[in-house]
Amino acid sequence: MAREELRKTLAGWGLSELEECAVLVLSELLTNALEHACGDRAGVETRFVARPCGLRIEVCDASPKWPEQREPEQGDVNGRGLGIVEALSDQWGWWYRHGHGKTVWAELSLRPDSEDRPCVEDR
Repeated sequence: MAREELRKTLAGWGLSELEECAVLVLSELLTNALEHACGDRAGVETRFVARPCGLRIEVCDASPKWPEQREPEQGDVNGRGLGIVEALSDQWGWWYRHGHGKTVWAELSLRPDSEDRPCVEDR
C-alpha cells in the first residue's frame, strides 16, 4: 500500500522519473522498520515530502534502536538494505522522535538532463 501511495504521489507531483529508485528506497526503509525496529505494522508511519529538486521519504517507527549499516558477507541473505538506500539516495539519516521512536529518511533528487531543465518548484 505504501509503495502504491508513493507512486500516486510522485505522479501527482510530476516526479514520476524518481519512481523506480524511490519505491526501492521506501521498501528498504519499511522492511528495516518492520524487521529490526518494532515488527508491528501499526507502529510504522510513512511520509513523503516534496523538495525543490526532488523528494524526501520518511519512515517512522516506535523503536529507539537506531539504524546500523552493515557489511554483509558474500553469502548473506540480509544486511544490504541501508547500503541500497545509500547507493540510490543523495543522502539519508535518522533522528529520534520526541518521546517516541525515530524517523529514518532519505532524499532523492531529479537529475537535470541539461541546463534548460529547471528543478521542480516547491510544493
